[in-house]
Amino acid sequence: MEIIIKNDAESGSNAAARAIAKLVRENPNAVLGMATGSTPLNLYNELIRMHQEEGLDFSSVTTFNLDEYIGLSKDHEQSYHRFMWDNLFHHININPDNVHIPDGMATDIPAACSAYEKAIVQAGGIDIQVLGIGSDGHVGFNEPTSSFASRTRIKTLTRQTVADNARFFEGDESQVPRHCITMGIGTIMNARMNLMLAFGEGKSEAVAAMVEGPVSSIVPASILQHHPTAKIFIDEAAATKLRLADYYRWTYEGKPEWQQDA
Repeated sequence: MEIIIKNDAESGSNAAARAIAKLVRENPNAVLGMATGSTPLNLYNELIRMHQEEGLDFSSVTTFNLDEYIGLSKDHEQSYHRFMWDNLFHHININPDNVHIPDGMATDIPAACSAYEKAIVQAGGIDIQVLGIGSDGHVGFNEPTSSFASRTRIKTLTRQTVADNARFFEGDESQVPRHCITMGIGTIMNARMNLMLAFGEGKSEAVAAMVEGPVSSIVPASILQHHPTAKIFIDEAAATKLRLADYYRWTYEGKPEWQQDA
């Protein structure tokens, strides 16, 4: 696990975007795992800029999203399908046939989850998976005590996640769906690289538990300690509770040239 502390969310997101751009330039057929919510917006804005100003080509890229609410249609303003097209896909040259987002309106949820897993395998697996972390340490919608071996499936959101996400539903918790489809932790751990973004003091406790606490299902994101290539991009505010923050800065600043950001 590599901890990369940047001054703010924008610089952290830009550094993460460079890692994705490097992969896409080296492998035009890359498979990207995407996340939603407010955290990756700066990342997506930078990828859009790279496409429009630097010619970063997404025409052969395949994407798989982490999750989707159950019961929201694709055109619902808070669906993750709508989020991805509004905030990224409409602004780059991605082939719509290569975009995969769980279907929250599927009539057979278990079958849809199984098909999603098979599609990831058929695409060759995920090269880089973008992640965020919840205030309780969840990753994707894998809530505390989720199995580390889990695969794409239906999950019930915790009260905390419902409360956290109410801001996207005009502050009305009653409008937040209680169920979702999410990639499992086992699926996430199969990605060749996991790239997590976490910004703001509100994420500092979760970040500290993930990075420096024990690996435990009560903090699902802590399993990333066992991933061979996990890059954690955080800002100074999110780093405030890390005991070894100075060491992480020292390590990152002293990397050999060939390991520096693309």
